[in-house]
Amino acid sequence: MFKRLITSTLTQNAQQFPATLLTGPRQSGKTTLLKSLFPQYGYANLESPDTLLRLQGDPRGFLFANKQGWIIDEAQQFPQLFSYLQECLDEPHRQYPFILSGSQNFLLNEQISQTLAGRVAVLELLPLSYAEYLTNPDVKPLPLWQFLYQGSYPRPYQEHLDVTIWYNSYIRTYLERDVRTLINVRDLTKFQLFLKLCAGRHGQLLNLSSLAQDCGISQTTATEWLSVLENSYIIYRLSPHYKNFNKRLVKTNKLYFYDTAIVSHLLGIESPDHLQIHAQRGFIFEGFVLTEIIKFYLAQGKKAPIYFWRDQTGTEIDVILEKGEELIAIELKSTATFTVDLLTEIRRWRKIAGNGVKKAIIIYGGTESFEYDGFSIVSWDKCAEFLTHI
Repeated sequence: MFKRLITSTLTQNAQQFPATLLTGPRQSGKTTLLKSLFPQYGYANLESPDTLLRLQGDPRGFLFANKQGWIIDEAQQFPQLFSYLQECLDEPHRQYPFILSGSQNFLLNEQISQTLAGRVAVLELLPLSYAEYLTNPDVKPLPLWQFLYQGSYPRPYQEHLDVTIWYNSYIRTYLERDVRTLINVRDLTKFQLFLKLCAGRHGQLLNLSSLAQDCGISQTTATEWLSVLENSYIIYRLSPHYKNFNKRLVKTNKLYFYDTAIVSHLLGIESPDHLQIHAQRGFIFEGFVLTEIIKFYLAQGKKAPIYFWRDQTGTEIDVILEKGEELIAIELKSTATFTVDLLTEIRRWRKIAGNGVKKAIIIYGGTESFEYDGFSIVSWDKCAEFLTHI
């Protein structure tokens, strides 16, 4: 069992709100976490045909059957559920809570905004951060490239599964199960190509026109497919920071995958050693650290105030974090060795930004953390620990 950083936030919200929704990708550990935190609650998985039929046949009787509360998994499978939940939550003497979970964020948010707005606390659980991975006494610390290759989904670690087989199956199952329920994919081969083309653009500026053209689909279809991948927690888009400091800025989003193993497998990377020398290694490392930062904020029930900054002269900072009116600049370097050259871009940006800079940080692939000439140099495995102090 891994200890999840979101535990205290989830427990507090379940006590304060009549209903709580926990979303996240399939196999991220939602059900395991909810069952361990709320063992007294009834449990219903709406992907079970029998359970779904019982609920459809008598929704009110089903929901009122357990006075201790309910965990309802994959709640998006029965959209009418949310109207009945509204009725239950508005009952003046109702004291038992509902915990909902699901993996299709678009469908869940659509139903909640229509029927349960203001009644539900919404939280998100991504796969393991490296700090969470280390909480399991049965696992050992992993070198950087091995952890990035094996990814952050908990099940392969818990059940000692072959990661290549598991991730290949995960990708295929996702295609067969989730995509077909959300969009009409007539040619799965094209969608598989689309996924691989997205992996090839991991960490780069998103050019929708080029992506659609390379895949042989319309830009409208590419936009729709990206939206589905985003709402299923496979990819995310990182926005550029809006403050221009009197410079012309790049205003295009960057594309990233949440999980390093998924992007590695889509790129045909065969081992940690292969990943370490792959042309995409720097972008994959960037995506890992960015997602670690996102996980840190989501565990507190917050949206990460995270951006990148790039002007048209080529000056770029990988991560800009907003802390009130102040900015924290973070450069991400996959190298295991610190050299002064790693500070070139961040020094240039600090001069441009002036007094608005709170802190400037380098997170790199090495194992030592220290201060150097006013900069914090942080090892990759201390990312979450460092974030708690800035």
